[in-house]
Amino acid sequence: MTALLEVREIGVRFGGVVAVDGVSFDAQQGELLGLIGPNGAGKTTIMRAITGVIRPQSGSIHLAGRDLAGLPTHKRVRLGLGLSQQLVSPFATMTAVQNVALAAGYRKTGGPLAALAQLRRAPELSRARELLELVGVGGLADQMPGNLPLGDLKRIEVARALALDPKLLLLDEPLAGLNHIEAAALADTITALNKDGLTVVLIEHNLGEVMRICSRLVVVDNGRKLSEGPPREVMGEAQVRAAYLGEEVEDAAA
Repeated sequence: MTALLEVREIGVRFGGVVAVDGVSFDAQQGELLGLIGPNGAGKTTIMRAITGVIRPQSGSIHLAGRDLAGLPTHKRVRLGLGLSQQLVSPFATMTAVQNVALAAGYRKTGGPLAALAQLRRAPELSRARELLELVGVGGLADQMPGNLPLGDLKRIEVARALALDPKLLLLDEPLAGLNHIEAAALADTITALNKDGLTVVLIEHNLGEVMRICSRLVVVDNGRKLSEGPPREVMGEAQVRAAYLGEEVEDAAA
């Protein structure tokens, strides 16, 4: 397999606080990789470094062989990076399909808000409806976000990310706030997207679904990489269970 994302010795500090300390990992082409760890482990900081929201003080990040150093988020998106946020925030005055079409128009202009000012919007609207169908909410295309439950909004958020035609999709806790039926269904959708060839990096606290759908895990704790490998092997390690599940190391090793 070929590494699509390469993270090498990333270090991030906020003042005197070390948030990420020399973390390295790869996401292989076509992989569904889980990035897990307890609250405050540094997962979201790593994600923000990948997307360009924050700048690491050390290390490097490459996407499809391209060094992302110094590139703002919108240029990383144009190189094939897509992100689904944990806290969904669709435009409240636009329908679901308009929200996705706005993202689908990113190629037309340098600024996303200007995309809908184009006279011809039919291609973007058509693409948006296809993506909403793909993530299982095609029947809600003309609904306003304020009328929809969280589970549907999460799927619309994924459709918005897919509208950017990503090579790599970063999902930040997409299952958060969902009941077990909704979470399992959305996890199945993520698996289907991956099986269609999309590379996915998933940050998620729902360990049951992570274990079920991810082919490999990277575990971080206190800003450092603790382990990586197949899910069952990684979660069988005493140090991982101690950090992630709160077990005592000596008990976990028994």
